[in-house]
Amino acid sequence: MVSTTIKIDATQADLSDPLRAYRDRFELPEGVIYLDGNSLGALPKSVRQRVAKTIAEEWGEQLIRSWNTADWVHLPQRVGEKIARLIGAEERTVVAADSTSINLFKVLSAALDLNQQRRKIVSERDNFPTDLYIAEGVAKQIGKGHRLVLADTPKDLPDMLDEDVAVLMLTHVNYRNGYRHDMAALTRAAHDKGILVIWDLAHTAGAMPVDLAGAQADFAIGCGYKYLNGGPGAPAFLYVNPRHQGGFRQPLSGWFGHRAPFDFDAAYSPSSSIEQYLCGTPPVLAMVAMDEAMSLWVDVDMEAVRAKSIGLCDFFIQEVGEFAEELGLTLVTPRDPGLRGSQVSYSCDNGYAIMQALIARGVIGDFRAPDIIRFGMTPLYLSFAEVAQAAAILKDILVTRAWDQPEYKVRGAVT
Repeated sequence: MVSTTIKIDATQADLSDPLRAYRDRFELPEGVIYLDGNSLGALPKSVRQRVAKTIAEEWGEQLIRSWNTADWVHLPQRVGEKIARLIGAEERTVVAADSTSINLFKVLSAALDLNQQRRKIVSERDNFPTDLYIAEGVAKQIGKGHRLVLADTPKDLPDMLDEDVAVLMLTHVNYRNGYRHDMAALTRAAHDKGILVIWDLAHTAGAMPVDLAGAQADFAIGCGYKYLNGGPGAPAFLYVNPRHQGGFRQPLSGWFGHRAPFDFDAAYSPSSSIEQYLCGTPPVLAMVAMDEAMSLWVDVDMEAVRAKSIGLCDFFIQEVGEFAEELGLTLVTPRDPGLRGSQVSYSCDNGYAIMQALIARGVIGDFRAPDIIRFGMTPLYLSFAEVAQAAAILKDILVTRAWDQPEYKVRGAVT
């Protein structure tokens, strides 16, 4: 699918937007155009009330009884089932727990145990660093000659899938440039060689339809704080294909993964279902916020989300394309929507300072080293008019060199 070259009319696009009513469900600061929902989603209004109720009534009044009366104990499963609908997962295959890094450790360790005769983990050099770091750590911990092998470009991946590869570990949408892999094709190619596949859905879940079951993916992980709007540091999630459940042990054998945690057995006996991938006690306040945020998605049409995402990205690329080359911006996100996620990224000199100048003008995106300015398109609460305004402000900052101020060049701890 190739982007249209027909000029988009922002006013008409907003009037005909089937998702426009969802914007009112979010708390969005006045005077801010938020193009960073791919890093931290906006606050759903109902989350504020739900968390306040949990603090005041469930914790404040019911105290420890709320593990039963408010069913805190099953929050990981309830949240997981809500996420499952968005990622095309079968029933009882997804739980919300821990962080993406910890969940990757669990599923990668399990996958390597299932493919014990093989020694290689294949990924991309431009994969998100935490995925690569965890893979390096797991390989070193096993200590049996396992190693991480990295592809320089996506087109190199098929030729790297040989008989010594145990696991193909990829992020579905690249965090820097927004490139999207063909999940079904790569999973099929890997399976044809006896390779298990792990997909990181951090930049996918909530931004577009996903079909893990249809692709026959083995494992998947993802975070709750980006397009799912679960809040800063929200619980992550993981998926395990039914054919793998109960066939091995994941290494973090905490008590919530026990077949009967409140029997308090001295010896570990793992659950044979997705609950095995739980570990310690869930963080209730964070999990409640995530649960409420996921309730917002119950009636969302993911095909409409994807259609609007494509439109927003196309529109931004068109608007910025009128001045990008002249003013030093190089588009690094694929123009073809079939090859991208829900973000638009440009490489440029002085990218950090440019982004700080944008933020000072109320346009919030982010910067990724060494030279990427990144703009996330979040269909539930972003309008075409805002995208047009953001492009105009970006042009003004570049033309006037408003970014060339000392205060915009001082790096914060988070970029």
